[in-house]
Amino acid sequence: MEGFVVRRVIPSDNSCLFNAVGYVMDRDQTKAAELRQVIAATVASDPEKYSEAFLGKPNPEYCNWILDPEKWGGAIELSILADYYGREIAAYDIQTTRCDLYGQEGNYSERVMLIYDGLHYDALAMSPVEEAPEDFDQTIFAIQKNRSIGPVEEIALNFIKDQHRKRRFTDTANFTLRCGVCQIGVIGSSGARSSNWSC
Repeated sequence: MEGFVVRRVIPSDNSCLFNAVGYVMDRDQTKAAELRQVIAATVASDPEKYSEAFLGKPNPEYCNWILDPEKWGGAIELSILADYYGREIAAYDIQTTRCDLYGQEGNYSERVMLIYDGLHYDALAMSPVEEAPEDFDQTIFAIQKNRSIGPVEEIALNFIKDQHRKRRFTDTANFTLRCGVCQIGVIGSSGARSSNWSC
Protein backbone atom coordinates (compact mmCIF):
# COMPACT_ATOMS: atom_id res chain seq x y z
CA MET A 1 0.00 0.00 0.00
CA GLU A 2 1.31 3.42 -0.97
CA GLY A 3 0.69 6.37 1.29
CA PHE A 4 1.31 8.02 4.62
CA VAL A 5 -0.24 7.74 8.05
CA VAL A 6 -1.43 11.19 9.09
CA ARG A 7 -2.65 12.56 12.40
CA ARG A 8 -5.98 14.37 12.14
CA VAL A 9 -6.12 16.75 15.08
CA ILE A 10 -9.36 16.71 17.07
CA PRO A 11 -10.33 19.77 19.18
CA SER A 12 -9.23 19.68 22.84
CA ASP A 13 -12.67 20.00 24.40
CA ASN A 14 -12.71 17.02 26.83
CA SER A 15 -14.58 14.99 24.18
CA CYS A 16 -11.58 14.22 21.96
CA LEU A 17 -11.91 10.43 22.33
CA PHE A 18 -15.54 10.50 21.17
CA ASN A 19 -14.94 12.92 18.31
CA ALA A 20 -11.82 11.01 17.19
CA VAL A 21 -13.91 7.82 17.07
CA GLY A 22 -16.61 9.74 15.21
CA TYR A 23 -14.05 10.84 12.63
CA VAL A 24 -12.52 7.43 11.96
CA MET A 25 -15.88 5.62 11.96
CA ASP A 26 -18.18 8.19 10.32
CA ARG A 27 -15.88 11.02 9.14
CA ASP A 28 -17.71 13.27 11.60
CA GLN A 29 -15.89 15.15 14.39
CA THR A 30 -19.12 16.20 16.13
CA LYS A 31 -20.35 12.82 17.43
CA ALA A 32 -19.44 13.25 21.12
CA ALA A 33 -22.93 13.85 22.53
CA GLU A 34 -24.40 10.97 20.49
CA LEU A 35 -21.62 8.53 21.44
CA ARG A 36 -21.81 9.47 25.11
CA GLN A 37 -25.54 8.55 24.92
CA VAL A 38 -24.64 5.21 23.30
CA ILE A 39 -22.20 4.42 26.11
CA ALA A 40 -24.60 5.45 28.88
CA ALA A 41 -27.39 3.33 27.36
CA THR A 42 -25.09 0.32 26.96
CA VAL A 43 -23.86 0.55 30.55
CA ALA A 44 -27.36 1.10 31.97
CA SER A 45 -28.71 -1.90 30.03
CA ASP A 46 -26.30 -4.36 31.67
CA PRO A 47 -25.67 -3.45 35.34
CA GLU A 48 -24.30 -6.95 36.01
CA LYS A 49 -21.50 -6.63 33.44
CA TYR A 50 -20.99 -2.93 34.13
CA SER A 51 -20.83 -3.21 37.90
CA GLU A 52 -19.34 -0.75 40.37
CA ALA A 53 -16.22 -2.92 40.55
CA PHE A 54 -15.81 -2.67 36.76
CA LEU A 55 -16.68 1.02 36.40
CA GLY A 56 -15.10 2.39 39.58
CA LYS A 57 -18.43 3.96 40.55
CA PRO A 58 -22.06 2.79 40.80
CA ASN A 59 -23.69 2.11 37.42
CA PRO A 60 -26.25 5.00 37.54
CA GLU A 61 -23.56 7.41 38.75
CA TYR A 62 -21.27 6.38 35.88
CA CYS A 63 -24.09 6.89 33.35
CA ASN A 64 -24.63 10.47 34.58
CA TRP A 65 -20.87 11.06 34.71
CA ILE A 66 -20.15 9.95 31.11
CA LEU A 67 -22.93 12.21 29.78
CA ASP A 68 -21.10 15.25 31.19
CA PRO A 69 -19.20 16.86 28.27
CA GLU A 70 -16.40 17.84 30.67
CA LYS A 71 -15.54 14.19 31.46
CA TRP A 72 -12.92 12.23 29.51
CA GLY A 73 -13.24 8.77 28.02
CA GLY A 74 -10.77 5.88 28.09
CA ALA A 75 -10.57 2.10 27.82
CA ILE A 76 -14.14 1.32 28.95
CA GLU A 77 -15.60 3.70 26.39
CA LEU A 78 -13.36 2.49 23.55
CA SER A 79 -14.35 -1.11 24.26
CA ILE A 80 -18.07 -0.24 24.14
CA LEU A 81 -17.66 1.84 20.97
CA ALA A 82 -15.75 -0.95 19.20
CA ASP A 83 -18.70 -3.27 19.81
CA TYR A 84 -21.24 -0.57 18.91
CA TYR A 85 -19.61 -0.02 15.50
CA GLY A 86 -18.61 -3.66 14.99
CA ARG A 87 -14.98 -2.69 14.28
CA GLU A 88 -11.74 -3.01 16.18
CA ILE A 89 -10.24 0.20 17.53
CA ALA A 90 -6.44 0.37 17.71
CA ALA A 91 -5.33 3.07 20.17
CA TYR A 92 -1.63 3.87 19.83
CA ASP A 93 0.10 5.41 22.88
CA ILE A 94 2.91 7.75 21.82
CA GLN A 95 4.82 7.63 25.12
CA THR A 96 5.05 3.81 25.29
CA THR A 97 4.60 3.14 21.51
CA ARG A 98 2.12 0.46 22.64
CA CYS A 99 -1.05 -0.37 20.73
CA ASP A 100 -4.13 -1.25 22.78
CA LEU A 101 -6.68 -3.10 20.68
CA TYR A 102 -10.39 -2.92 21.54
CA GLY A 103 -13.05 -5.23 20.15
CA GLN A 104 -10.67 -8.04 19.13
CA GLU A 105 -12.88 -10.62 20.87
CA GLY A 106 -15.66 -9.66 18.44
CA ASN A 107 -13.73 -11.15 15.49
CA TYR A 108 -14.62 -8.07 13.43
CA SER A 109 -13.45 -7.69 9.84
CA GLU A 110 -12.35 -4.02 10.02
CA ARG A 111 -10.19 -1.76 12.19
CA VAL A 112 -9.75 1.97 12.79
CA MET A 113 -6.83 3.75 14.47
CA LEU A 114 -6.45 6.47 17.12
CA ILE A 115 -3.38 8.10 18.64
CA TYR A 116 -3.06 9.08 22.32
CA ASP A 117 -0.50 11.55 23.70
CA GLY A 118 -1.10 11.04 27.43
CA LEU A 119 -3.90 13.62 27.63
CA HIS A 120 -5.53 13.76 24.23
CA TYR A 121 -6.84 11.49 21.44
CA ASP A 122 -6.52 12.28 17.74
CA ALA A 123 -7.57 10.28 14.68
CA LEU A 124 -5.14 8.40 12.41
CA ALA A 125 -5.75 8.00 8.70
CA MET A 126 -3.94 6.84 5.57
CA SER A 127 -3.44 9.55 2.99
CA PRO A 128 -1.99 9.26 -0.52
CA VAL A 129 0.36 12.20 0.23
CA GLU A 130 1.25 13.88 3.53
CA GLU A 131 -0.49 17.18 2.78
CA ALA A 132 -3.62 15.79 1.09
CA PRO A 133 -6.97 17.14 2.34
CA GLU A 134 -9.12 14.99 4.62
CA ASP A 135 -11.34 14.07 1.67
CA PHE A 136 -8.64 11.61 0.62
CA ASP A 137 -8.31 9.94 4.03
CA GLN A 138 -8.86 6.24 4.49
CA THR A 139 -9.81 5.51 8.09
CA ILE A 140 -11.28 1.98 7.95
CA PHE A 141 -9.00 -0.96 7.17
CA ALA A 142 -9.76 -4.60 6.39
CA ILE A 143 -8.38 -7.12 8.87
CA GLN A 144 -6.52 -9.96 7.21
CA LYS A 145 -6.52 -13.64 8.18
CA ASN A 146 -3.47 -13.10 10.42
CA ARG A 147 -5.54 -10.44 12.32
CA SER A 148 -3.32 -7.60 11.08
CA ILE A 149 -4.21 -4.78 8.70
CA GLY A 150 -1.22 -5.51 6.52
CA PRO A 151 1.37 -2.85 5.65
CA VAL A 152 -0.75 -0.11 7.22
CA GLU A 153 0.07 -1.55 10.65
CA GLU A 154 3.83 -1.17 10.15
CA ILE A 155 3.42 2.32 8.66
CA ALA A 156 1.31 3.33 11.67
CA LEU A 157 3.81 1.93 14.17
CA ASN A 158 6.67 3.75 12.44
CA PHE A 159 4.63 6.96 12.63
CA ILE A 160 4.04 6.41 16.38
CA LYS A 161 7.75 5.78 16.95
CA ASP A 162 8.55 9.00 15.08
CA GLN A 163 6.07 10.92 17.27
CA HIS A 164 7.72 9.33 20.33
CA ARG A 165 11.22 10.39 19.18
CA LYS A 166 9.89 13.94 18.74
CA ARG A 167 8.43 13.72 22.29
CA ARG A 168 4.92 14.56 21.10
CA PHE A 169 3.40 13.23 24.33
CA THR A 170 2.73 14.37 27.89
CA ASP A 171 4.35 12.29 30.62
CA THR A 172 1.52 12.56 33.13
CA ALA A 173 3.48 10.68 35.82
CA ASN A 174 6.54 12.95 35.77
CA PHE A 175 5.65 16.42 34.49
CA THR A 176 6.24 19.30 36.91
CA LEU A 177 3.79 22.01 37.92
CA ARG A 178 4.31 25.15 40.01
CA CYS A 179 1.46 27.25 41.37
CA GLY A 180 1.76 30.83 40.15
CA VAL A 181 0.30 32.10 43.44
CA CYS A 182 1.87 30.08 46.28
CA GLN A 183 4.86 28.72 44.29
CA ILE A 184 4.35 25.14 45.53
CA GLY A 185 5.78 22.67 43.02
CA VAL A 186 4.46 19.16 42.37
CA ILE A 187 5.36 16.25 40.09
CA GLY A 188 2.82 14.43 37.93
CA SER A 189 -0.95 14.33 37.89
CA SER A 190 -1.08 12.39 41.18
CA GLY A 191 1.01 15.11 42.84
CA ALA A 192 -1.31 17.76 41.49
CA ARG A 193 -4.37 15.92 42.85
CA SER A 194 -2.91 15.24 46.29
CA SER A 195 -1.05 18.51 46.89
CA ASN A 196 -2.09 20.80 49.72
CA TRP A 197 -2.10 24.02 47.74
CA SER A 198 -1.74 26.90 50.23
CA CYS A 199 -3.40 29.50 48.02
